[in-house]
Amino acid sequence: MPAGDAAGDPDPPGTRGSVGRRAFVVGAGAAALLMGTAAPAAGAERVDLAGAAAAGALPDFHPLLKEELRFPLAWGTSPIRDFRTWRRVARATVEEHLFVGPDDTAYEPEFGGHRGEGDGYTQETVTFSLTRYGRVRGTLLTPHGTGPFPAVLLLHDHGAKFDIGKEKLVRPWFDESRLASAQAWADRYFSGRFVGDELARRGYVVLAVDALGWGDRGPTTYEEQQALASNLYNLGSSLAGLMAREDVRAAGFLAGLDRVDCRRVAALGFSMGAFRAWQTAALSDDIAAAASVCWMTGLKEVMVPGNNILRGQSSYYMLHPGLARHLDFPDVASIGAPKPMLFLHGGQDPLFTEEGVRVAHEKLRAVWRSRHAGERLDLRIRPDLGHVFTAPQQDEVVDWFDSVL
Repeated sequence: MPAGDAAGDPDPPGTRGSVGRRAFVVGAGAAALLMGTAAPAAGAERVDLAGAAAAGALPDFHPLLKEELRFPLAWGTSPIRDFRTWRRVARATVEEHLFVGPDDTAYEPEFGGHRGEGDGYTQETVTFSLTRYGRVRGTLLTPHGTGPFPAVLLLHDHGAKFDIGKEKLVRPWFDESRLASAQAWADRYFSGRFVGDELARRGYVVLAVDALGWGDRGPTTYEEQQALASNLYNLGSSLAGLMAREDVRAAGFLAGLDRVDCRRVAALGFSMGAFRAWQTAALSDDIAAAASVCWMTGLKEVMVPGNNILRGQSSYYMLHPGLARHLDFPDVASIGAPKPMLFLHGGQDPLFTEEGVRVAHEKLRAVWRSRHAGERLDLRIRPDLGHVFTAPQQDEVVDWFDSVL
């Protein structure tokens, strides 16, 4: 289970390296602030001090904080009754909390750094300016034949495994040194398949890019994530906000390729990648549909003792400070309505409580139905599965893409 998607596992052995070292990372780890109570002196008046709960350092008063979260900007709760106006206001509110501004830097792509041939598709690397902060190398798969083709932006998971990012989803034909690690990941979570290669074989252009800290842009370590996040905050930026902006930029790049039908571009991700998929659908008009596998919940329901998200670290990739004062996770995803959206979950997934998934699904369903588009929202739970994206599920997603794009 890639528990790092919610809060992180210790990084696997051998993931640390010197290639493409991160910006802003200085040192490893972060100090833990311990809060507690002291016994009163004899005869002194007893004073109750609000300490930190043992499980995940939740403060004792966390139930009061939860009660204060009313998500007043959620559709149906907000006083705004026109959906287009609500969507514009809600999106602007999310963007304000990214702490990373819009970016119109020219992409200036360089194609064909490494090329290869798959089963019915061409493989190549492409380097382009993802943001004004730097250029990245992505993998691009293009089906044989005459385009323009439908396309999928593939968004990788977290998993506390940083030596590979895009290679978790696209076979690294150009780098044998990453193949064993990538295949082991595919074997563990994807039934041995590379999801991107399967999509390309089925007729989709596929783009995958490393998020900051993975693959070419890392590898970071589990302990360094919190330092990276705090350093970005100190610089007036945000780790989660940067990733959100980068994903929107990647969607725009993919939609703008001549080989792509810009009206038929989808986002797909597993675990943290699923969070990224619905978030990108909410923030980008270039995304026409999204499929999210194993990441959707109500915030209050996931902030419970014992949940991995309480451990910090990896959570910073999905944390927009202050946004919960306005919107819950499914409220943000609902900004994408009435686009076709598919949510797959495993009933045995230990990262997300059944109650949290149910609360999120109810919110999502209400929004799509309010748009008379209930048939465009597909909510599926496999009671026998955990935190995985199996071959049958992959086939379900591709079939679903075929039907909605």
